[in-house]
Amino acid sequence: MKHKKVYINTIGCQMNVYDSGRMVKLLSPMNYVPVDSFYNADLIIVNTCTIREKAVQKAHSFIGRLSGLKKKRPGLIIAVAGCVAQQQGDLIMARFPYVDIVMGTRAVEHICAHIGALNADRSRKIVDIDLESIGFITGEAPEISGGISGVSRYVTIMRGCDNFCTYCVVPYVRGREESRTPEDIIKEITSYVKTGVCEVTLLGQNVNSYGKKEGLCSFPHLLERVAGISGLSRIRFVTSHPKDLSDDLINAFGRIDKLCNHIHLPVQSGSDRILSGMHRRYTRDDYMKKLDKLRNVRPDVAVTTDIIVGFPGETDDDFRQTLDLIDRAGFDTLFAFAYSDRPEAPASEYPEKVDDKTKSKRLGELFSCQKEITRKVYSRQTGKIFPVLVEGISKKEVHNLNNGKTVQITGRTPENRIVNFDVPGDSEHNVHNRHGGIPGDLVGKTLLVRITKACSNSLSGELLTGVSLGDGENEGEAHAA
Repeated sequence: MKHKKVYINTIGCQMNVYDSGRMVKLLSPMNYVPVDSFYNADLIIVNTCTIREKAVQKAHSFIGRLSGLKKKRPGLIIAVAGCVAQQQGDLIMARFPYVDIVMGTRAVEHICAHIGALNADRSRKIVDIDLESIGFITGEAPEISGGISGVSRYVTIMRGCDNFCTYCVVPYVRGREESRTPEDIIKEITSYVKTGVCEVTLLGQNVNSYGKKEGLCSFPHLLERVAGISGLSRIRFVTSHPKDLSDDLINAFGRIDKLCNHIHLPVQSGSDRILSGMHRRYTRDDYMKKLDKLRNVRPDVAVTTDIIVGFPGETDDDFRQTLDLIDRAGFDTLFAFAYSDRPEAPASEYPEKVDDKTKSKRLGELFSCQKEITRKVYSRQTGKIFPVLVEGISKKEVHNLNNGKTVQITGRTPENRIVNFDVPGDSEHNVHNRHGGIPGDLVGKTLLVRITKACSNSLSGELLTGVSLGDGENEGEAHAA
């Protein structure tokens, strides 16, 4: 049977990346294979995000570009999935009448049934946005679940959210919290490890509340069970809500060797008044005390965060308090966004909107402040030795010829810092490099690297020759090197 081509344009978070991989796996029995270009695809899926207005505009823009393609090839199937599909439903069909299928965030499992129904009757239009649909993704590993690299995979452990922050639409487009069983999660990760994956990132809107509604094990206990998987080197997770960061989870950073020395802990604002308006349910003091506890357990833990600038009613003083918190916290890096009204989110009805010019000015000041902090944090790493999990060729190496004696490769420390360093190579290997390989089958290996230079968003280092941690099962001893 002739292969059919599926192209998926994934916009947004890691969960969308994971869901796209799941759809590729589900479509495989129907003889679909993923392709990198949509021009000759038989099926195009746009997996969308609605967390910010720019993401929605990006989705609409891409869908609009498909109109001419559909006219040329009426047999082309176009599907819109994800959060925009969940939120807009029939409105997508009205705006883009050439779209065939609209699938919400919990309709991933229905993709094959919808394609089959459409093939039986091409006059059909399918809208599937039921948030109450039963069932969760199974433990069968997605074909391409996505991740940082070929050695890393995302694994969704729960979906939905019960926090209802006033700026956020997640509870309305992904539903209420629902956790997978530990057995299902372990089964999926084990299947990845058998294919050479050595790092997983556990995903959830708030992983700290994993299993509470269903009476499953706690999140720290789940981490311990995942750490027991033979062949797995590293465990990461996102995202943690500060209000639910327990002492047990904090202490897990001191007792679970495979748990990476990094946490993403979104603070959103340094002003108690704004945090209250956001319905975050913690104060800046609460946040800083938990940060202190983390650093007491792991003094070298890398912390990253999210900031929203220009929330309704944010004054200059509120913004200054955010800058002060950033300075005190010493984050490795941060992700900052200008607030935008989202349909259904309560804050969209709040008065005292901050104008775009002010939001842009504050964002610039915020990034400037963090840039200096990141420079100091990265500069402190110079001279230190880290276990680096090799991911592949560095971006610089891909675009430049080298002298045939060395090849620059890239990897990450447990703190999630990118490190570029040279390894011995030869002309034959270097030709192969430009096709994705590196000398000695180093991808997935953990090598000890001494940091020699701090760059703005990465580190440069030198390989400690003759020293390797192999597949990284026992990295824990090297973290403090």
